[in-house]
Amino acid sequence: MSSSSSSSAYTSSCWITRAETAADIPAVRAVTVAAFPTAHEAEILDALRADEGWIDGLSVVATDIAGTVVGHVVLTRAYIGDVPALAMGPVSVHPDHQRTGAGSAAVRAGLDAAREQGERFVVLLGHPTYYPRFGFRRASAHGVELTIDAPDEAWMALSLDDRHPLPTGPVRWAAGFGI
Repeated sequence: MSSSSSSSAYTSSCWITRAETAADIPAVRAVTVAAFPTAHEAEILDALRADEGWIDGLSVVATDIAGTVVGHVVLTRAYIGDVPALAMGPVSVHPDHQRTGAGSAAVRAGLDAAREQGERFVVLLGHPTYYPRFGFRRASAHGVELTIDAPDEAWMALSLDDRHPLPTGPVRWAAGFGI
């Protein structure tokens, strides 16, 4: 288990991050539903849980000190060309805990867990001003191709190990994404 502290203009909190357990699944789904305007991301998460791209230990929750799940990140198997990679998402934080560091704690813990499992690359579609703080950069600048229509600035990639530059090519996602 790891702890991460973060301060914001609104609150100062300590978040506990850990791998999701089976008992967390209903709370993670509830956080995901609450975090987005529709249930689409929760449905993607449900599909990913049943997908062969699901990787044990790469679904990470952020909890408060009472153990309540307030944030979540998942990384699933993807490929850049033929090279194994991970796709990050959905990333969810309950609206009551957004801008408190819970999401950052979950993302950092998820990336750390991926590194510990020997993973090298991560791609995501996400907010272009949020994810660069974790090292993500515009994927197209590295020749990592997106096969759906999405804003180029939201399409990002990260090498988890500086000794291994990002591979090039189109990304294949876990089937649960429906891409």
